[in-house]
Amino acid sequence: MRIINLWRSFRKSRANYVPQVRVLVSQSHLLHNLAEYRRRYPQLALAPVLKSNAYGHGLVLTGQLLDRANVPFLVVDSLFEAVALRHNGVKSPILVIGYVNVDNVQKCKLNKVVFTLTSLEQLRGIAARLNHPQEFHLKIDTGMHRQGLSPGQLTEAIQIIRQQEFIQLVGVCSHLADADGADDQLTRQQIAVWNQAVDQLKQNFTSLRWIHLSATSGLDYLDVAQGNAARLGIGLYGINVSPRLAMNLKPALQLQTEVSSIRTLEAGDRVGYNGTFRAEKEMRVATVPVGYFEGVDRRLSNTGCFMVKDKCCPIVGRVSMNITSIDVSAVPEINLGEAVTIISNVPGDQNSVENIAKAAGTIPYEILVHIPQHLRRIVV
Repeated sequence: MRIINLWRSFRKSRANYVPQVRVLVSQSHLLHNLAEYRRRYPQLALAPVLKSNAYGHGLVLTGQLLDRANVPFLVVDSLFEAVALRHNGVKSPILVIGYVNVDNVQKCKLNKVVFTLTSLEQLRGIAARLNHPQEFHLKIDTGMHRQGLSPGQLTEAIQIIRQQEFIQLVGVCSHLADADGADDQLTRQQIAVWNQAVDQLKQNFTSLRWIHLSATSGLDYLDVAQGNAARLGIGLYGINVSPRLAMNLKPALQLQTEVSSIRTLEAGDRVGYNGTFRAEKEMRVATVPVGYFEGVDRRLSNTGCFMVKDKCCPIVGRVSMNITSIDVSAVPEINLGEAVTIISNVPGDQNSVENIAKAAGTIPYEILVHIPQHLRRIVV
C-alpha cells in the first residue's frame, strides 16, 4: 500500500511539473502520414510499428492515438511493450515481432496479443509446453540471417504446427536487408525466397490472415512480392528513408527546450570541455539544459545547430551530459527562457531528423530512438 501511495504521489507531482525539455508529438501529422500511405497502397493493410518507444515518440501515447485508426494490428518488439499498451487501455490487436521465450509465451494471457515464431528451436520448445490456444506469425529467414526459419526448416516446422493443437498460425513475415539501397539485387533474391516460402505455407495452412514482408522502405516491391499487409515504421512518423518513394510526409516529432543562460564571450575565449571551440571575435553564447543524456548526439559537437526564433544557432564546444552551448549572436533580443528547438519537424531545417543524422554520421532511426523515455511527451 505504501508503494502504491508513493506512486500516486509521484504521478500527481509529475502532473504539476512543467518540463524544461519536452517532446511534442503531432496527432494530425501521424494520422496524415498513415492516410498518405493508405492512399498510396490501398491494397495493403498497414500495421503501425511501435517498437523502441514508438521510434522515440512514446509507446503508450502513440498507441492511444492510433487505437481508433482501424489498423489491422500494432507491431511491437517485446512482450513488455505489449503489456504496457494493454495496461494503458490500448485495445487494438498486437503482434510481438521480436523473440519471446517459451516461459513468457506459455504464461501470457493477454487478449489479442500474437507472438512470432523466430526459430525452429523456439517452435519446438513452444510445441512441447503450450497448453492453451495462441496465435502466431511465422518468420522466414529470406537472407538477412538474423531471425526466422530457413526455407530448409519449413517442412519440419509445418509438421510441428499441424500436430500441435494449440499453435494457431495466422501470419507469415520476413524482413528485407537492403530495401532502401541503390542496388536491388539482394532484395530481389530475398523476394524470390519469400515467394516460394509463402507458396509452401499457403498449401498447408488456410488460416493465414496476414502475409507481410515489407516495412516502410520495402513498399516499392509490391509488384513482385506476395503480401496483403506491411509494417509501417519510420514512414508513419514522417521520415522518408527511401529515395524511390515520393511521399507527402509530415514529421510528427519536435524536441524543445529553453535558454538557461546567456553570456558574451571575448575573442580567444573557449567553450566547453577541453576548450574545443575558441571565439574568433566577440559573440553571444547561450546554454540550453540538454545534452547527450537528453538525446543530443555528442557527434554534433561544433557541428550541429538548434533553432531560436527561426535562426539556426550553431552548437559551439562539446555537447555535455546535460548542457549544450549555442552561438546566438544572430538572434536579436534573446532572453532567459527563450524557446529553443532541438529537433525540428520541418523537413528542410538544418536540425530536422534527417539533417541531424547526416551531421552525426548516422541514420534517422538512431536519432529518434535515443530520445530518452523520461522526457515528457505532449500531444499537440
